[in-house]
Amino acid sequence: MAEGSDVNMTGAPSERECVVLANGHDNVAPDSEERAAKRLKVDGPAKLAGSNAIEEPVNVPAKPKENSVVENTMPAERLRDAPANEDDVKRPDVIDSRDRRNGDAPIKKEYLIDVSASKNSSEAVDDDEAEGRGGNANGVPRQDDRDAGGKARGKKDKRSKGQNTDRTFGKFDDALPLCNSRAFYPEFSPRECKYGDRCKLCHDLRKYLKEGRRDDVETFGGKCPVFEQYGSCPSGWKCRFVKSHMQEVEREDGRKELVLTNNNNNKLAEKAKADGTAEENGESGEQKHEPGNDEPEERRLGIVNVVPMAHKIELNRRRTNFTKADQYIKWTNHEAELGNEFHHRKKGQSTEGIDDLRARFVDPPFKPSEKRRLYFGPETPTLAPLTTQGNLPFRRLCVELGCEVTYSEMALSMQLLQGSKADWTLMKAHESEVSPPKFSPGKAFVFDTYNNAKDLKFGAQISGNQPWMVTKVADVLNRFCPHLRLIDLNCGCPIDMVFKSGGGSALLESQAKMERMIRGMNVMSGEIPITAKIRTGVKNNRPTATQLLGRLAFGAREHRERLGAPGCAAVTLHGRSREQRYTKRADWGYIGECAALVKSYNTQKDALTDTVAEPDASTLPNAKDGRMYFLGNGDCYSHVDYFDNINKAHVDSVMIGRGALIKPWIFEEIEKGQFLDKSSSERLGYVERFVRYGLEAWGSDELGIGFTRRFLLEWLSFAHRYVPIGLLEYLPPSLNDRPPAYRGRDELETLMASTNYKDWIKITEMFLGPVHPGFQFIPKHKSNSYEAEG
Repeated sequence: MAEGSDVNMTGAPSERECVVLANGHDNVAPDSEERAAKRLKVDGPAKLAGSNAIEEPVNVPAKPKENSVVENTMPAERLRDAPANEDDVKRPDVIDSRDRRNGDAPIKKEYLIDVSASKNSSEAVDDDEAEGRGGNANGVPRQDDRDAGGKARGKKDKRSKGQNTDRTFGKFDDALPLCNSRAFYPEFSPRECKYGDRCKLCHDLRKYLKEGRRDDVETFGGKCPVFEQYGSCPSGWKCRFVKSHMQEVEREDGRKELVLTNNNNNKLAEKAKADGTAEENGESGEQKHEPGNDEPEERRLGIVNVVPMAHKIELNRRRTNFTKADQYIKWTNHEAELGNEFHHRKKGQSTEGIDDLRARFVDPPFKPSEKRRLYFGPETPTLAPLTTQGNLPFRRLCVELGCEVTYSEMALSMQLLQGSKADWTLMKAHESEVSPPKFSPGKAFVFDTYNNAKDLKFGAQISGNQPWMVTKVADVLNRFCPHLRLIDLNCGCPIDMVFKSGGGSALLESQAKMERMIRGMNVMSGEIPITAKIRTGVKNNRPTATQLLGRLAFGAREHRERLGAPGCAAVTLHGRSREQRYTKRADWGYIGECAALVKSYNTQKDALTDTVAEPDASTLPNAKDGRMYFLGNGDCYSHVDYFDNINKAHVDSVMIGRGALIKPWIFEEIEKGQFLDKSSSERLGYVERFVRYGLEAWGSDELGIGFTRRFLLEWLSFAHRYVPIGLLEYLPPSLNDRPPAYRGRDELETLMASTNYKDWIKITEMFLGPVHPGFQFIPKHKSNSYEAEG
């Protein structure tokens, strides 16, 4: 690895960063300057001569004697001695008369409220706070409930108090729940309840409307946004806007019957035919009346990749046919056993024994299908897989603002194989995500057989810790989800629960297992390409991405000639290690090194096609030469960052995570090539669109409104960090900058910049009405990010 990239991995100051450390002490030990100089000399390259750094004495508090020796320590071991964050670095008055600390947003003086009160801005600096890296008021380390692995703590273990433990959102449901046998049908023509007299839900429609629910929401003029958009509402009588699409009809016998304004089933049937999903549900487009697959609310309008409940039940009861996958998994396990024997052979073993061992290797039972061609280029900015925040309404908003490639939230393989409704819901996509991405020939490499008309934007990301697991998931995704651009294997998730189980970033140190997983997925995914998302490594001082890229491009040396390449069509590298999580800056220098390495691999594959060692085309992704696309990820916050990363690191495209959460119009900025100063009314308009899309995706009933409010609050916990362009002294803004206390150009802009989650709830009430009495929201972290990017 280049020395410079290793230095960046440790979080050392770069030539553009200030090197003056604030101590806040009047009395400084005489030798403190010498120790600080040594620390800077080891931590960062000596580039101060040509930089803009200010040459002033460095004042650092005195350290114990045993900590003064730094020459014999590794850079990563000194992270505790050096400032943990850039916010610990303070610029002197000669740089900024307002004594602004490095890491604070450069807001114009007239908008600052009180510089002395800006202490609260530093509380939101740590983007990794959600993971419990910090401590509570008593210094006890915080823990995420998932880091505990779901195990109950003993009585002696003091439970950490903090905003990240045991998050609950209360209960937001009707006081008197209405049975589904009555929820979607006229008053006098209900469906027969399959539970009969044992059913404990309400069956009296008029009683439910009078006593069992809250009054209708008065926002949007009291009209149901879903009904206004599609002419029908899948929430039926449970809709909180039901008065806008119901009526009381007097029958011939004088009785008055409550009926819904439109026939939902006919509308859904028409939509199913338009989506091309009528075949899987029935020739007429109506849902097949199979056990567990007759709920109208399962068919939201404008949604694709809707897996019928019958398939989930079959998975849960282990009735799904995995004959082909089992055959390949059996071969994979046999191959792994022989590989272990070969690698653990005795030193003195005869060559005959080794040859016999090699002869036991057999070819796989079948080879991968030809894959659909992919394309990534400068005109295809990509939205990262975002856990919690990367939901369907937010992705839909980003697509409308210019995003060209989207990913699902990370789904766990075991839950998918068990038919978990929650994880299969993550595979749903909006119809806008199945349109082709933007394509401009000549800007990047394009395969001859690439067909943009058959391409689409939406891909799925999964996580698993065993080859058999992800192999079967690729099989069912290929069968049940017809609208997938690709299937991405998460090899970078830093969450302890995933890491300790052997998935996520743990695969970075189990490269043989990862290769078997990619091979298995590639065989069972049909025409859907397989990709991977990785980090630089597990430890800061031990990057492993370069070795891993070679394995993903060619396969392991021991069976490269026999099995060919694993079949990875694209790799995305997040420029941080698992140990860094989301602290420090992403190392784009190292990403650039890996991009050059991938380019050299592609050149080598070009050379192989001219020799007798030409690889088997069926084992390679995308095309005969098996080129891999390479994307970078980390700290992209503007079109300037985007094009700098493409031009300097030479990646094919850039994946954007937190930058899109703070300002989703970053994709619009990239498309137009300029900064956009969005007014508070424009930003509030994006909130309204999110609410409308949320009601369409989750329903306009009490439960759907609760989900929409909850995920809107999760997004606002990022969006409040946006500082309008017009308030900044200079550009470009930095993702890691945090604003001091400031006021906006109007009251709404000030409200949207509030760090108080109670103000975020006020924003949700503008569109969703008063919160449910049982609704709760505890911010996961003050600056939501640690689980945002997978």
